Amino acid sequence: MDFAIRIFGEINIGGITIYITETMTTTWLIMALLIGFAIVVRIKSNKWNALGKPTGLQNFLELCIGGFENLFKSNAGEKVGYLSSWFFSLFVFIMLANMVGVVGLRPPTADWGLTFPLAVSSFMLFQFAGFRYRPKEYAKSFFAPSPIFFPLNLMGELARPIALSFRLFGNIVGGVVLMSLLYGLAPIVLSILLGGFLHIYFDIAVGILQAFIFIVLSLTFIGIAAGD
Repeated sequence: MDFAIRIFGEINIGGITIYITETMTTTWLIMALLIGFAIVVRIKSNKWNALGKPTGLQNFLELCIGGFENLFKSNAGEKVGYLSSWFFSLFVFIMLANMVGVVGLRPPTADWGLTFPLAVSSFMLFQFAGFRYRPKEYAKSFFAPSPIFFPLNLMGELARPIALSFRLFGNIVGGVVLMSLLYGLAPIVLSILLGGFLHIYFDIAVGILQAFIFIVLSLTFIGIAAGD
């Protein structure tokens, strides 16, 4: 695993150069796997309905989705329940993106160029929820407790996606740096002995935890904005 982001090629469109980076290719790979899995589950769901009884995979998926629905309702509330599918997909994507270091790939979430757009997408939903469900109260919150505080309130609101993105990016890139130092500087025997344990911690444990924190904070902010 290398610390630097590799560039595999470039595409020139209308005078604009687009670089094909390691982050992009790994992201495409994860999306392709998720889309393929979703197609397989959709095909199998017809068989499950025909059987009339749950199977092991069906039970597992229902457990995961049901657990996330409870998490969503407890943090974001009932008003924005239709967004649960989006955040469940986002949670699974971030979790897998954090964990690909186990197979020797550089986690795409170790690139701020990915974590920031993800945080901005959540930030846009914060604003959508606030202005849709309580427009007057939400607009007034930017001027509370006095209009003189508007610049500070605005800065605080704009800081949310930056904080979300840097929290995820910082934790994942920290693991990438440590693993790169281990494999680059430590003796081979020590790298083999410690590599597995550190991958379990940084890629799996920290990866799942950071995906969970990102989603819970996003849901909490949306619940507050919606007033639920």
